[in-house]
Amino acid sequence: MRRVSGEGGVTVEFAGEYFPVRPGGRFIVGREGDLELDDNLFLHRHFLEITDADGLWWLSNVGTRLTATVTDSAGGVQAWLAPGARLPVVFETTTVVFSAGPTTYELTLHAAEPAFRATRREHDDGGASTIGDVPLTLSQKLLILALAEPQLRRDGTGMSEIPTSAKAAERLGWTVTRFNRKLDNVCDKFDRIGVPGMRGGQRSFATNRRARLVEHVIASRLVGKSDLPLLDTAHTVDEVEGEQE
Repeated sequence: MRRVSGEGGVTVEFAGEYFPVRPGGRFIVGREGDLELDDNLFLHRHFLEITDADGLWWLSNVGTRLTATVTDSAGGVQAWLAPGARLPVVFETTTVVFSAGPTTYELTLHAAEPAFRATRREHDDGGASTIGDVPLTLSQKLLILALAEPQLRRDGTGMSEIPTSAKAAERLGWTVTRFNRKLDNVCDKFDRIGVPGMRGGQRSFATNRRARLVEHVIASRLVGKSDLPLLDTAHTVDEVEGEQE
């Protein structure tokens, strides 16, 4: 479908459809609104709001419980949009990823007149797999891919279900105990570099932590569709497990 955007406006892209928001307009995303995602009861009736105010376009979280991860097109700038918070839409392309229950959603905002344009510095990492300052073992990367696989195999924006620990472990040929131990270690690594939502707690559920991990790696472009063939090698990976995994 051809993208349509009014002069100076923003266009919301979701699941192959484009929704133009004209200057001075207001656009609601949620179970109800201008973009009705689905009837997922974990999702707020009104969750995200896009408005034109004070010379800028704004993305606001008008929900009370859910959060969203917002990044530029290159994944180099990332922000966590908490309930009640708002961010200016300043890039030509902005990706918004969020989870509600076991479902992860991804939509894209296209600004007709962006205030900034993202650039990426080319570099050679020597083949090391590093996220932020966190090096990952092959098995840890496989775990992330197993959880993010439905999202990565989907074309474009849209929604996808997050596998349970049992399903992801089965995909890798691991026991659930091994999978959960590695998930604990991966989440601890991300928590140490300040990624929110990685620690469990009295009010946290296992689904929330898996969803937050998928949300972060998708929004940050830390894994991509080109990494998926690694999953076919999972049964041959025989790493020595230790405290660092």
